[in-house]
Amino acid sequence: MKFCKSKKRITAYVLLALCAATTAYAATEHWNDASLTPKAVVATQAGDQNWEQWKASWETIKTDYEQVSLAPGKDASQMNFAWYSKEQAKNAVVRVSTHEDMSNAADYRGTSKEGTLVAGTQYYTNKVTVRGLKPETTYYYQVKVNGDWKPVASFKTGNPDDFTFMYVGDPQIGASKGQTSSEGNKQDGELAARNDAYNWNKTLNSALAQHPEINFLVSPGDQINEPAEDQSEKKIQLQEMQYAGYLSAKALRSLPEATSIGNHDSMTIGYQNHFNVPNPFTEETTPTAAGHGYFYSYGNALFIVINANNYNAADHEALIKKAIKANPNAKWRIVVMHQDIYGSGLDHSDSDGILMRTQLTPIYDANKIDVVLQGHDHTYARTYQLSSDGKQHADFAEYKVAGQSGQHHNLINAALKDSAKKSVYESQNLCYTIADMRQGTLVNPKGVFYMSSNSATGSKFYQLISQQQDYVAARNQSWRPTYSVIHITKDSFSIDTYDAETGSPIDETYRIIKN
Repeated sequence: MKFCKSKKRITAYVLLALCAATTAYAATEHWNDASLTPKAVVATQAGDQNWEQWKASWETIKTDYEQVSLAPGKDASQMNFAWYSKEQAKNAVVRVSTHEDMSNAADYRGTSKEGTLVAGTQYYTNKVTVRGLKPETTYYYQVKVNGDWKPVASFKTGNPDDFTFMYVGDPQIGASKGQTSSEGNKQDGELAARNDAYNWNKTLNSALAQHPEINFLVSPGDQINEPAEDQSEKKIQLQEMQYAGYLSAKALRSLPEATSIGNHDSMTIGYQNHFNVPNPFTEETTPTAAGHGYFYSYGNALFIVINANNYNAADHEALIKKAIKANPNAKWRIVVMHQDIYGSGLDHSDSDGILMRTQLTPIYDANKIDVVLQGHDHTYARTYQLSSDGKQHADFAEYKVAGQSGQHHNLINAALKDSAKKSVYESQNLCYTIADMRQGTLVNPKGVFYMSSNSATGSKFYQLISQQQDYVAARNQSWRPTYSVIHITKDSFSIDTYDAETGSPIDETYRIIKN
């Protein structure tokens, strides 16, 4: 793309985008219809299944709320576990061994607390941290649920000095609601969850088959679709069905997942009951019901996961500073957040996504953040290296929703219908400069690299903004699920993005070298 340094030209880009932002857009007609690939086989808890077999087993899957999730611990020597149970244990227990027969297993104990009420049944949320793990070692584990040990499963630790993780966008199980499948079914909430959970399995299985080197997964939020804002029994049950579909993937019994809170996750306690995140930032002054931001390290990389549904940027700055203070020697500083403050999708990137741009851009610069991984927009986009312009900008506090109510991304669209407000908004959000436009491999670049991921399931896609923004180096909307593979060594960060079905790259490698 040609780049023009003219401020007039840049303003034209933003103006065009903001004109689009004054209308609330919905998902396109494009989605990933599982019934179109009936012979595709996914690995599930019940064994390999095609679409017909998956439909038959769905009756069991959809109410299996007691599935285990693994998450990275505070560093590479730890692993966090979480699961639901119908019975409350005195102590939640995970036993771990280096032998498949569980000989010489060590028990690790944690907490068992009252969790989510689902269809009249009280579930308890259980959380345990396993410590003392060694690099590049296979471990076998069992969790105790309702007094019984689950079947043995396993995970393998990576090399902290040379590791790989999978980065996905918005699985959003249930977001294909309202679409009509090739089987003639107009999808209600349950059929959408069934469709999208199957496709989630497909993406994970495909990615791991193509890239067995993957050590863990990073998701920038919206694991599920149903926000259950009214907290009704019916909505909570649907939400938990979507979590059951999301966690049904056999791959997730061995693949730790570092999730973040998306706007669809933010309004209930379901998220924090299903996931055991390390170092939760409980000092957050205006958290959402789903919980808090958090941080963890892996080798020389520090990951800071922001609860971007909280519009109080001071909270995020405090979390970043706390994480850096605890990990002062981390060479790579990576932020993960749901809302994309530099994306290229029609629905969000220049509306609610831009709302925190004026606040977060200088915070990331001041704290020497290297990479920001974003979701929310259901389109693929990567930026040039960006920096703050160093000027004071408005924070748009009057448009914000914070605290337990979560975040509603249509507020800014409504506000921008006022021409005077829109004029101020346009002028203030030209708050960045392009620090480095090189492509391929960059050595010691200035600025911050921002990435927005497309849907990993195809449950919902958005259009790209008609005019590519000046900060975007590359973008793509193929209407197909994608995933990215990120490789970090002591001196390099590289990202490649692939079509989930074919494994073909959709963009060139982007690599940063720091020496």
